[in-house]
Amino acid sequence: MASLKQHFNGNHKEIWLKLCEELDGKFTEDVLKKKVELSHGEWVFTLDVYKETAMNGITMSFTRMRAPYINKGNFQFQIYPETIFSNWAKMLGMQDVAVGFENFDEKYVIKGNDENKLKALFANPRIREMIEKEPEVHLEVRPDEGWFGQHFPKGVDELYFETTGIVKDLDRLKNLYHLFAEILNHLCQIDAAYEDDPGIVIK
Repeated sequence: MASLKQHFNGNHKEIWLKLCEELDGKFTEDVLKKKVELSHGEWVFTLDVYKETAMNGITMSFTRMRAPYINKGNFQFQIYPETIFSNWAKMLGMQDVAVGFENFDEKYVIKGNDENKLKALFANPRIREMIEKEPEVHLEVRPDEGWFGQHFPKGVDELYFETTGIVKDLDRLKNLYHLFAEILNHLCQIDAAYEDDPGIVIK
């Protein structure tokens, strides 16, 4: 019942404050948005919400988590759920790497620029388990915040997650935090990231 209450509560501030209390995070708020910053080692994970208005005039909210880090060797990857549209795209030649775990491979489209590192990353059972806990996942490495966003120093990319709606489930938010921490730790282990401070925090 508590989980349902968290999910349907109209204001996410209370849940995000609780997240900060449990994970020693920082909550900030202004007239434009609410934001949470969570630390793990030298990395800072930023949780917030952004909105987009479609051509039909409907505005949708998206929850995202972002973490800049020093990308050693420019390893890039992307993972999102398998759909009928992605099946069609694969028939037309879209990349989808099988990482060696049949059930996982069937659920997700996995892309990247280094197949060996992709397999090494998703060989981590905790990463697979936490991804599978997500009802909707779009997770990737991005070079910066795009044309209208923040630009990063050379060699710095960001781990980026987004999902539709405003996430108000405390357990899900904690799972996202631990997923980011596990991925970044494992990227260091497979020689695809540095533990050093990337020298930038998301605004």
